[in-house]
This record gives sequence, C-alpha cells and structure tokens, in this order.
Amino acid sequence: MKPTEPDPRDAPTVTAIHLAPASRLPMRAVDAVEVPTGGGIVGDRYENSRHRHVTVQSQSQLDEASALHTSLIEPADTRRNITLSHGVVPTTPGDRLSVGPVELEVVRIAAPCKLLEDALGPGAQAALRRRAGAVCRVLAGGQIRHGDAAALTGDQ
Repeated sequence: MKPTEPDPRDAPTVTAIHLAPASRLPMRAVDAVEVPTGGGIVGDRYENSRHRHVTVQSQSQLDEASALHTSLIEPADTRRNITLSHGVVPTTPGDRLSVGPVELEVVRIAAPCKLLEDALGPGAQAALRRRAGAVCRVLAGGQIRHGDAAALTGDQ
C-alpha cells in the first residue's frame, strides 16, 4: 500500500464536497454543507427534489475508473456531491449509509450520463459504470464537513 492511500480498515472520510446551483453549471467545492431531513443539500440544484437529495461516490472507485479511462477523473467531473476517501459506496435501493451526522438511504445507483462522455472524452461513461456512486435521500439531516467519517452498509 502506498503511504498516501487510506488504510482500508479505517472508516472512509469526506475528501470533497461539491454543489451546483443549477443543472449544467460548474460544480463548486465547499468545506461544509447543510443537509435538511427530507431534502437536498442547501444551495444545490437538487435542494428541493423529492428523492434525489445527495449523491455519494468513493475516491478509490474514481481511481479505478481513471485507470480504465487512462486519464484522471476528478471528483467534480462526475457531478456528485460527496466524495469519500475509499470503500465501495452501496448502490442497492434501501441500503443505508451515514456521512457525519447525516443518515442516507440509497435510492438508486448513480449511473454515468452521456454528458460525462462529452466532457471527459470517449470511454469515460464505460469506465465509470458501477463506479459512479449512489443517489440517496436524506433520512436524518445535519451538516456534512470535509473530514467527517462515513459508515457504509455493513459498517454500521
């Protein structure tokens, strides 16, 4: 294991938080976000959506996708809100995870869209398939901060 890689036995932590006020606008990195119960991240394009409240991905899965794509895929490139240091983000509807004090339930897998292929180049969509994280709804809100620990399904 390289010294910069997280120990897989350690809890994943939040390494990036991104939001965009509207579709197709650039993602903006922030240090913390408010996540109300039953709603999306305050200030994000999905703030008042019915079920698509928060998207979560794993840096280790992005690293796998980057290797397959043969070019770096940055956390903001995927347009996901929360990036965890490592681990496999659960994608089965009904699975639960927590990020800091926020409790989430998986609604569906976050499938990579055609826009990612356009933005990142040919092969990006295939590289991200099954590695692009999950779309979740908020069961219990709170504030998510850079560095917060996460518990993935099976860790709770």
